[in-house]
Amino acid sequence: MDAEALGWSSAWAAAWDTLEALPSGCLPARISQEHRGAYRAFAGDQEWTAEVTGAFRHHHAHPEAFPAVGDWVAAEPVPGESKLRIHAVLPRRTVFLRTAAGARSETQVVAANVDTVFLVAGLDHDFNVRRLERYLTLAYESGARPIVVLNKADTTDDLLPVLQAVERVALGVPIFAVSALAGDGLAPLQAYLGPGQTVACLGSSGAGKSTLINALSGEAHMSTGTVREDDSRGRHTTTHRELVALPHGGCLIDTPGMRELQLTGSMESVDTTFSDIDVLAENCRFDDCCHESESGCAVLAAVETGALDTARLAAWRKLQRELDYAQRRQQDSFKHEERKRFRDMGKLHKRLQNEARQRKGM
Repeated sequence: MDAEALGWSSAWAAAWDTLEALPSGCLPARISQEHRGAYRAFAGDQEWTAEVTGAFRHHHAHPEAFPAVGDWVAAEPVPGESKLRIHAVLPRRTVFLRTAAGARSETQVVAANVDTVFLVAGLDHDFNVRRLERYLTLAYESGARPIVVLNKADTTDDLLPVLQAVERVALGVPIFAVSALAGDGLAPLQAYLGPGQTVACLGSSGAGKSTLINALSGEAHMSTGTVREDDSRGRHTTTHRELVALPHGGCLIDTPGMRELQLTGSMESVDTTFSDIDVLAENCRFDDCCHESESGCAVLAAVETGALDTARLAAWRKLQRELDYAQRRQQDSFKHEERKRFRDMGKLHKRLQNEARQRKGM
């Protein structure tokens, strides 16, 4: 498949021209898989194995700087092998980030350079509008266009209340009810696919993302599995992120289910997800109203009249606190890295001084 079908454009070509000191044999490649530092990538008319160069690893300490699925990279074919050496990652147009688990606050790249994201939610026992609010926030922060895909529509006898509940949280976002397994309702989704377009599927384990990708691509690219009958949770059939090149152009990205979605980013993405609360806040008496107990609070007044759901306001508060905490953790992590860098520079300076003294004494 040629680069244009995978999404290469004049804008990417312009970004390529800004890269410096590339070997003459480098060509653009798009990362299709990542496995603990080993990669697969599309370049030319084939898919290659790939790895970053030692120089790249030396100059990029932060995991976020390393290639991720969907990235365009500058890669050099290894003579006599079906392998690429990655020299540089082109600046990302859009990027999905999540906070990685652990005591250190590090961000993890879920997918890069996505045009549209299908937020897939299964309409079985595991459906949850609060989780959907989180995925919408992640999508707005990424810069990609969100589309809500309500999968397993054949498992509910009354779809209207579910659609109404989703419309109240996915404000202005297109919503489609489908059955990926049966192949029903998929035609409108095809409009978002095509040469040069990249669509990622995000959602909880068991939502049917892999089944949806197989149905949209017309081929069984992804393994699928059953869900538990008691709560409809999946078994993480998809264990890694993968970019699938479609036969007629364009790409689909499958991602593992994320049961715990820790957000990272700015408060603006929360404000976009909860734009109804943002609009109400414009009528509060005080500009710095926190919507807790202040007099003249239009948000609290809306809750009292039933115009705003109490649970939605609680979800807004929770995400606000979570992002505030994540930002403070990131600041602490940055300070830690800076202190470590200065300590390492100090050690290097002392070592060079000692070596200079030893040379003088010889």
